[in-house]
Parts: sequence; C-alpha cells; structure tokens
Amino acid sequence: MTGTTPPPLHGPSSKEKKYDRQLRLWAASGQAALEEAHVLLINSGPAVVGIEALKNLVLPGVGHFTIVDPATVTEADLGVNFFLDEDSLGQPRAQRCCELLRELNPDVEGNYLQESIDSLVATPDLLKPYTIFLLTAPVTTSSLNVLSQYAQAHRIPIFHIHSVGFYAHFSLALPSAFPIVDTHPEPTSTSELRLLNPWPELEALVHEKTRSLDTLSDHEHGHIPYVLLLLHYLEQWRKEHGGHPPQNYKEKSEFRELVRKGARTSNPEGGEENYDEAVGAVLKSLNPPSLSSTLRDVFEAEECKRMTMESNSAPTPTEAEMYTIKCLCGNSEDDGNTVRCEECDTWQHIECYYPNAKVSEVHNCIDCGGNFWLIASAINIFYTNHKLLPLPGSVPDMKAQSEDYIQLQNVYKSKARKDHAEVLSTVRSLEKSLGRETVIDEKEVEAFCKGASFVKLIRGRSLHATRGTQHGDSWGDRAKFVQQELRDPDSLLPIYITFLAYDRMGDALAVNKEDHLRRLAMAILYELWEQADGSECKVDEDVKTRVGQVVQEVIRADGSELHNISALAGGMVAQEVIKVITKQYVPIDNTCTFDGITSKSSVIRL
Repeated sequence: MTGTTPPPLHGPSSKEKKYDRQLRLWAASGQAALEEAHVLLINSGPAVVGIEALKNLVLPGVGHFTIVDPATVTEADLGVNFFLDEDSLGQPRAQRCCELLRELNPDVEGNYLQESIDSLVATPDLLKPYTIFLLTAPVTTSSLNVLSQYAQAHRIPIFHIHSVGFYAHFSLALPSAFPIVDTHPEPTSTSELRLLNPWPELEALVHEKTRSLDTLSDHEHGHIPYVLLLLHYLEQWRKEHGGHPPQNYKEKSEFRELVRKGARTSNPEGGEENYDEAVGAVLKSLNPPSLSSTLRDVFEAEECKRMTMESNSAPTPTEAEMYTIKCLCGNSEDDGNTVRCEECDTWQHIECYYPNAKVSEVHNCIDCGGNFWLIASAINIFYTNHKLLPLPGSVPDMKAQSEDYIQLQNVYKSKARKDHAEVLSTVRSLEKSLGRETVIDEKEVEAFCKGASFVKLIRGRSLHATRGTQHGDSWGDRAKFVQQELRDPDSLLPIYITFLAYDRMGDALAVNKEDHLRRLAMAILYELWEQADGSECKVDEDVKTRVGQVVQEVIRADGSELHNISALAGGMVAQEVIKVITKQYVPIDNTCTFDGITSKSSVIRL
C-alpha cells in the first residue's frame, strides 16, 4: 500500500508576522485598504503634528504618502521635530522627513514636494493621485476653501489639524454619505439568539435535548446549553399565559424564578452553572426584536428608498448604457438636465435619479455608489417581510458538552446561511431590475447581514472653518448647541474658538498680538450668540473669561508646537485616518479638541 505524502504546512508569511497585531484589529481586508491608500500631508508652520500623524501611518504600512512643505530645516525645527538632526540644517524639510519616515518601513513608498500650499491648489490636477488629505494649520482661508471644495467634489476625506502649545484640535470632513458596516461592536452584543422567534430546526433541537429532562444524569442535566433551557421553559410559560412570552419586568422576574427552580441543588456542586447562565440571560435575551436607531436612519434615507423605487421602474439595460449618458432609464438622449457621476464620469438624467428630491452634492450612478444602498435596500425588504433582521449566526460561549454546543452552533449557522441566501437573492433581483453591470461580491452581502444591527451611517459635513460668510463664521443648525456647550465650565470649545480666531489672524502684524487675537475671538463669540438667539445678545462673562485664558496661553506659545502634545495629537489623527481608510470602527464626527494642561479631550459635531 502506497501512502501519499501530506503537503507541507505553511506558517504565516513575513508580512503576516510583521503586521500580526494590527491584522487582529482590522484583518486582511483592512490591511489591503491601508496599503492602497495614498496620503497627502500638506505641512505649514512647525509641522510636527503632521509628521507625527504620518509616522503612525507609515509604521502599520500605509501604501503611499506625499509631503508638501516649502520650508527648509532651521535650528528651531531640531528642538521639536525628532526626525531631524543637525545634518538636516538648510535642507528641504519635506525631503528630510520623507527620507527618515521611509526608513521606518521599507514597504511604504514616500514622496515629497517642496511647494507651498497656494501653488499646490493653483494646479488641481496635482491632487488627483491622493485618497486622503491631511492639512496642518496655519493655512489661508482661500487655500483651505479650495482644498475643501476639491475634497468634497471628489469624495476625499480631509483632516484640518492645529497644534499650538498645550492645545491641539483636528476636524474631519467626510463625504456626504459615509457608511461603515464593520463597526466592531462588543462581541457580547453581536449574538442574536432569537428566542422569541425560534425556527423549526431550533425547536426540534430543544425537544430532542429536553424531552426527558427529569431523567437525565446530573452531568447531562448540568450541561444542557442555556439557550435550549430558556426555550424549554418559554414553551411551558406560553402554555400557561395564552401563548405570550414574559412581557414586562414583573413577568420576566417570575419567569426567571421558574427557570431557577428547575436547577438541581442536590449535586456535589450545590447548583448548576448552565442554569445560572439561563437565569442571568433572561432580562437581556427575552426582548422583542427592534431596529437600532442607526439602521433605521439607513432604511429611512432617501438613497435607500430611491434604490427600491428605481428597481420598480428601470427597464432592461441596453447598449445605450455604453455611451456618455448612462442612466437607469436606458435612454442615451441628453435632455439638457443631467448630473455627472463623480466616480466614472458618465451622466444621468436628474429626472430619473431625483424626481422629487434635491440633487445630492456628490452624485454617484448605481454602478459606482450603490453597493451599500442596494444591500441596505435588500435587507430592508427582508425586514419588512419577516419583521426580523438576518440572523448573524454567532452563539456565545456557554456551559455545554462539546457535541451539544457544536450541534447548537450548526443550527444557528444554517439559519444564518438561509437568511443570507434570501438577502443575496433580493440583491441579485435588484441588480437585474436596475440594469447593473457590476455584481456585488457575495462576501460583501454576507458581512452586511452579519453586522446589520450595528451599521453606522455618518452624514459628512464640510469643514466648519470653510462655512464662513462675509459676516463671519456660519454655525447653522449647531449654533444653539454650541452656545450651550460653551456655557459648560468643563467644555473645551474655548480652544476651538481660539483656533478659529488664530486662523483669522494669520500673519497680520499687530503691536499687541494678544489683544488682537482676543478681539477676533470675542467677535466670533458675538457672531455665535447672534446666530443662536436671533439677535445681538450679551455673551456670558464666564465664557469670555475662559476664552481669554486660552488666548493668553496660545499667544504665550507664539505659534510653536510642543513635541509631546503634537505626538499625542498626531497619534489621535492617525487612528481616525486608519478608521476612515479601512472603513472599520467608527471615526469621530467631526471635531476633536485636546487640552494638554488638563489632559482632557472632547468630540463635538459642528
């Protein structure tokens, strides 16, 4: 008899070994997204915070970076930028930082441009290769506006960063719709047991394992999975309560006692762990299914509703879709009222995409921007039909014999696969009715089904600093909220207000910079109070005092950065950049402020 030599076992690759810890956080898909990214860092001022942010992106393996910085290295740089030494004096700062950053990770490609931001924005074509912008202050309002508008038009996330003395701030502007499917919720919250809506296979397993409950040995009785125990006692409860499960706290407490009484206490342990698990799970597991607020927002979004409406009206695609006008209606005629897809540069009829709604600021055709919304629409249809979301299929750890636990797992996984197959079938049907040329990957649908309860949709807004008018900053619908937040003695918004004033001050020459900056900060406060209250009002003295204290500290720093503050702020920025690039975890929305004196940070939506 001849044997077959088993194939050699392959251990982890060198890349897997190198990035082992981070792969546990964002997996291979996240690492691939990171390696495809091209980060543009536009440096101004001391520029330490930008380099520190870039350092924390180079180390985990961002694919490409480019530094734009017109400055040459001076002695002042040597005291705050740890990447520079005396040999760097007089050399282009962008070049030296780029060379030294590349030494941290040979897998990363780095480039530099010794250009000013003004010359960069004067040639928009130079911005095409980049997938994310990092912009460090100070920067002129005109340049900030140009970059922000370009980023918004091309759906490129942009970070605006300050670091002066003990204070730091960064704002993030995301595309108008930025969905995150893989939000990484707590593992304990991802198990949907569906105890109030069991399916036939689960009911059959319950009857198989609990039909002779009283005659089981102590070992077998103490190892019945608590999920099956709860379903067994729920069946008893329903028989005595008109088919209804426990519906309020009082009834759930009574049901909990019913379960507790079923435990055997005459065994050597004096109790049973599986029954303790069942009792502990009553309050959190016997709740009727409901949509999370974040998923409800997705289902109620115009993009999701429009996807279903389009699928009901779109004809079979024709060859006309190969031309410049590529609309879901199949008509290639230009009616003079069209909108351009930002991704593929084709044009669609406004009447077809926005029959009763305002045209989106950033438009995508169904082939380019529809994956998320198409799957969301399919899951919405599933929810409408079943009043339930697709089953994730995971089962929490519990006291059980291995054979029973595996059997229970298989029942849940099998049901999850069936739910996923139904959603996938709806997706394919929508694709066909929409005349979609590209097919969504089955794994993408599966991932959405598993994490549907925790999907997050962020409605990106432009940078607040770019929303000014000739009369000052525009606070819009956030004016009242910001006003109330400023009245909180622990609020860090005085730092943000001062940075707004600092940007306004720019390189203006003044005999007394502190007085000048204070006047600008007070003007911003008066503008805010007027927008919040609808008329010119008196700003709270306490608020003016706290803003004045921040102004004094910023002037004391005289535009310089402290390395430890910039290093921390740069790390915070890099963390959010990775979230945005990988589309995993939930990035801030949309402004973060850090106070190095009190070691506090805060996040607020502006």
